[in-house]
Amino acid sequence: MVKQRPARGATLNWESSRFNLPVREADGDWLDAREAIDGPPLPLRTTVLIEKPKTILARNRSPDVPFDRSINPYRGCEHGCIYCFARPSHAYHDLSPGLDFETRLFAKPDAAKLLRGELSKRGYVPRPIAFGTNTDPFQPIERDWRVTRDCLELLAQCRHPITITTKSDRVTRDIDLLAPMAEQGLVAVMISVTSLDRKIAMTLEPRAPTPERRLAAVKKLTTAGIPTRISIAPVIPAITDYEIEHILERAAEAGARAATFIPVRLPHEVAPLFRAWLDEHFPDRADKVMAIIRSLRGGRDNDPDFFSRMRGQGPWADLMRVRFHKSCRKLGLTGGALNLRTDLFRPPPGPQADLFD
Repeated sequence: MVKQRPARGATLNWESSRFNLPVREADGDWLDAREAIDGPPLPLRTTVLIEKPKTILARNRSPDVPFDRSINPYRGCEHGCIYCFARPSHAYHDLSPGLDFETRLFAKPDAAKLLRGELSKRGYVPRPIAFGTNTDPFQPIERDWRVTRDCLELLAQCRHPITITTKSDRVTRDIDLLAPMAEQGLVAVMISVTSLDRKIAMTLEPRAPTPERRLAAVKKLTTAGIPTRISIAPVIPAITDYEIEHILERAAEAGARAATFIPVRLPHEVAPLFRAWLDEHFPDRADKVMAIIRSLRGGRDNDPDFFSRMRGQGPWADLMRVRFHKSCRKLGLTGGALNLRTDLFRPPPGPQADLFD
């Protein structure tokens, strides 16, 4: 464990023991007193390693998730959102879901090549591919690696439907691809805004764009004709829940068509990381926040059950839903279900066709 680093979300590098990996315990050696010996820790640098997966399409059969396939161009996320449910995935690689998750990242530069192979398979049936289901496809390293951009170029060429969820205004970089796809009914974007308070956002999501930049991105996307929704996920009781109506008002002003929300989820290692974050930033209400979360989650830190995990339960969850839906009706954020087209799909051209381009 380490103390919080500047501009990072996790307050510690929580080690996981879920996969029988060794966890270091204090034993009286110099490592236990390294700060006293060496001084305060230096700022952590972000490192990026290359990952070479065998496939790029992740299949999903969860009954409460509205897509059956997704692409994750990166593993880990520099945004550093303390609540991120994807943090435990770093434990699979003997890395910490804490600071390692937001500083030791993996890029998949062969993603577009692998995707081309998937789309070229005989019998491939197109359905919307979701980006941003695990880590943000437009996190800072996308500026240089452009893995997401490469995939979008291929999908635009193939007229394949996609959805994008992000909290980065970098998505507007790709309006040149997304706007023509929107005209064909092939794309929908969801921008995540969890708080309009810059101080809260800075500790919740330290390396994500500011709330104002995200709302500006909503306006820019909708002006370009790209259907855009707002996501208030997660809603954190006693910290951000009071902002629900205000966030929806700003989203409607920016042109969002619809909205969604999810109460905070704390699976596996996220729960102790979140509690440590509360103790650091909100010690005056940490116990209250956790008590409300447990009331939302059937007396537990987290509810992993299908359907209820996305909705929460009990009076606090009911109150959030009433407030949310009442505001959405008032503001016209009532866009229906997404109906992206699949009939326009055409497989990527083979090597011979490329000769005639």
